[in-house]
This record gives sequence, structure tokens and C-alpha cells, in this order.
Amino acid sequence: MTVSTGLSPAPAPRGVGDTPFGFLVLDKPAGLTSHDCVSRVRRAYGLRRVGHGGTLDPAVTGVLPIALGPATRLLPYLSGGKSYRGVIQLGVRTASDDLQGEVLERQNVPRLHAAGLEQALGPFRGEILQRPPQVSAVHVDGERAHVRARRGEALELAERQVTIEALELLGWDPATGQLELHIDCSAGTYIRSLARDLGQTLGCGGALASLRRTAALGFRLDQACGLEALQGQPLPPLRDPLEVLGHLPQRLLREDEWPSWRCGRRLPDDTGAAAEQAVVILDPDGALAGLARSDGAGQLQPRLVLDPAG
Repeated sequence: MTVSTGLSPAPAPRGVGDTPFGFLVLDKPAGLTSHDCVSRVRRAYGLRRVGHGGTLDPAVTGVLPIALGPATRLLPYLSGGKSYRGVIQLGVRTASDDLQGEVLERQNVPRLHAAGLEQALGPFRGEILQRPPQVSAVHVDGERAHVRARRGEALELAERQVTIEALELLGWDPATGQLELHIDCSAGTYIRSLARDLGQTLGCGGALASLRRTAALGFRLDQACGLEALQGQPLPPLRDPLEVLGHLPQRLLREDEWPSWRCGRRLPDDTGAAAEQAVVILDPDGALAGLARSDGAGQLQPRLVLDPAG
């Protein structure tokens, strides 16, 4: 994948100058951790302040948004929804709920048709309770579950509510026992858990065979570039954070309001935002100046000022 042509560098906030500011969308390859990708971006752009949005397991490929410079502070405000295209292998149960883990059991796959699979997928759509895999980043008594699982501990992880907004059967191969799915889901959803639970529903076990993330935090796969794009010059231009903050109301500052904003003073709220809702603040030139929270009573309280006074 390549970065879309014609993309201009993201405009920096007033006072940021030439500091890189914006998002790079990587098409993460298999075999690297998300932290490995962040390290390569740091080296390429000569910048320490780099972070990623939404960890991908080493075997998973696809969209990995990388925030550079002040954009790292925007990650909590982005939409958390994600999309995937994955292949599930029926007839096997593993310790990690994917084919990278130790095989615990193999069973025959029942004779299935697309209609039967659609029926089995039905209960997994919408708001559901899901138990994370034992090999996961969930904290258990202050320690990651995968660390304890790899010490041989048997964990009873609590179920939690997630939302699967779309679950589409793309293909079914009875010869291999593999089915392909498209999934739109909330943050915190484990596709490995979906594979495990679907296999349990069908009575034969299931594990994730492969997974590719096609969208995350408002970014899409067609906006992504490969790591090879970091090896030459010019480096890929960064995407303007305003591209993925469109789900929030906006407030444009007047020139006379700019000094007050930089000092962290409240602003009148004419956006109609609900109480506690985040509001994007634009400087008088239309570039991102930060974010505020509406108090629901006509005032905006600064929460993130990108170019504070002093």
C-alpha cells in the first residue's frame, strides 16, 4: 500500500514550528511488534515523541496509526472503532486461541453450509460478553495475562462487554474447515476470542488462522504505507489530525480569543455540545489548537492546549 498521492503535510499548531506533527498510517507486516514499528518511525523522523494507536499482535498485519510529536496527545480522543478481515480455522483448539499457540485439541469439523454458519454467527453480533484470550495484554493483579499464562498459570479472565457492529461471512471452505469474516467492532474486542467462541458454538473448536486490520481510529488501509517507505527520501507526509477528529464538534477561535486560549482560560460554548463532550478548538487560521470539554452550561474548559503561553 502507498500513501495517497497529493497529500500535503499536516499544518502544525501555532508555535510548533518545524516539529513533525500528525499521523502516519503504517501497513504493519507480520513478524514485528507494534513497538518495533514505533522504533523505526522514531529513527526515520529523528523524533522521540512517537506513539501508536491500537496494538497489533506480531502475526497480525494491517492498519497501525502512528502519532508523531504533539499528535501523541490526541490518541485518547480518536474514534476507537476497528475493522478486520480474518480467517478462522475450525476443528482445533489452542492455548492462545490462534494457530501460533500450543494445540490443545483437534476435532472433526461437522458438515456445514453457509446458512448454518450465518445462524451460528448471529449471537455474536451487537453487544456481547467476551472473555479475553489467556495470552493477552489484559492486566491481572498488576501483571499482563500473557506473562502469567507463559509461566503456566491457568487464568480465569473476567468477561467484558464489547460491540460487534458488523460480522459478515465472506467465504467458507469445507475442504479446509476455514471461514473468512469481515468484522467491524469496538475497541477491546478480541478476534481470537471470537474464533474460539464460534468454534465452541459449532462443537468442534476454533482458532484464528490469520488477521488483517483494515481500519482503526478513523484511518483506512488505503491510506497506509509500508515500512519500506521509511527507508528513503522524502519521507511520507503526515496526515492532518483534523481528518480523524470530524466526529467531534468544532469551535473556531477569533484573533482576540487566541491569547486567552493559550493561557488556559474558559471559552464561551456556542457548539451545542453535550456536557463532558470533547470539542475541537481551531486557531484563527483554521489549524488545530487543542481540545476542550463542554460543561453543558455554555462554557468550554481547555483540556489540551497545543501551544500554551509561556
